[in-house]
Amino acid sequence: MKLLVAALDSELQAFPTELPGFDRLVTGPGKLMAGVGLARALDANQYEEIVVVGTAGAVDDAVASGIYDVGAAIQHDVQDLDGVVGQHISLPPRVETGRDGVTIATGDIFVDDADAVARIRSLGGVLVDMETFALVWVAQQFHVPIRVLRVVSDRAQDGATAVWDDVVAACSAQLWEFFDAEYPRSSAA
Repeated sequence: MKLLVAALDSELQAFPTELPGFDRLVTGPGKLMAGVGLARALDANQYEEIVVVGTAGAVDDAVASGIYDVGAAIQHDVQDLDGVVGQHISLPPRVETGRDGVTIATGDIFVDDADAVARIRSLGGVLVDMETFALVWVAQQFHVPIRVLRVVSDRAQDGATAVWDDVVAACSAQLWEFFDAEYPRSSAA
């Protein structure tokens, strides 16, 4: 059995409620809710793979619209005791999914301004979200492979919050089409 994970129900609105071979988990937004939700699910069940789907803002102009596999995650909203942004006092500076893909910067804020985008770019992130770092870290603690698929919903600039609300349905439809091709129902059971 595999586990399909999203932060919000709206990110799964185009997905069927029941998917053979998959349990479904909606964690809620942010690192803490994502981490706790996934840890509870992994503590209660054994999964062969976790597949995370959801939206992300693009913080690099070279990143086109579309769906991206995430290869690594960093945190953009932490700093260590020396004040180094992106470094946590007890967590690794970077977690990897084991897949080829982009680097996403995770933080507990919805990024929608140019200053935050510049800071995130300087850390090496090309996408930004609120859950991936925590989800990958928890999956690693339970030794379960994880795949993170993020669709670009906005450019993480001024006004991105309003744009996200308008495009989440289209993003969910794109994710479902991609997911359905990658995980055909006939082989998921």
